[in-house]
Amino acid sequence: MLEVSDLSLHYGHHAALDHVRIRVGRGETVVILGANGAGKSSLLKAIAGIRAPDRGASIMFDGRSLTDLPAHQVLETGIALVPEGRGVFGDLTVEENLALGAYAMRARAHAAESRAFVYELFPKLRERSSQYVNTMSGGEQQMVAIGRALMSRPELLMLDEPSLGLAPVVVGELFRSLGRIRERGLALLIVEQNVRMSLSIADRGYLAEAGRITGEGTAESLMNDKAVQQAFLGGAA
Repeated sequence: MLEVSDLSLHYGHHAALDHVRIRVGRGETVVILGANGAGKSSLLKAIAGIRAPDRGASIMFDGRSLTDLPAHQVLETGIALVPEGRGVFGDLTVEENLALGAYAMRARAHAAESRAFVYELFPKLRERSSQYVNTMSGGEQQMVAIGRALMSRPELLMLDEPSLGLAPVVVGELFRSLGRIRERGLALLIVEQNVRMSLSIADRGYLAEAGRITGEGTAESLMNDKAVQQAFLGGAA
């Protein structure tokens, strides 16, 4: 489904990514693990068309090259990104944020169906559909951000640190919701500091360090990997 190879990206003279290669199969959930500064967010932005990679990179989605496409055209192919920090429109209501998510041509005819799924997934949003988003909690705003992305009817949903800044009980609710999204057959590519929660819903994962992919494996093998345990799980799975 998604095939990324030889992806390098520079910010001026700083190399954020160095010949990265990853893949995500149809309906698969893949997690990218790594410390801050490992290049994980830059990778998602390059796939989403927000940052242009260096020459020679290849980003293929369902056999189509995305390498030179701008962000709005990448969205039309079926890839949606929930960015770090959520990126919601605080001065708009929940309903207005969701409506913006259905602006893509691929999504307009299915807006009612998509909205129904979002409200089924996040009942609080239905109750607060007329509430301005900047008056909502961080967890509720993350629901809006995910809901808006789902309104575009993606085949691949990418999430950048979805649990960042959220209370533990909210994180649990969030990952249960991601599990339900997965059950609908959507592919997920997740950058996440909460390794235990993300691996609990993942099929596979990659390890990123200093702009490179340094390892990969099944979710189970990564959870049991001593180096992963030491780096991310306090020494024990």
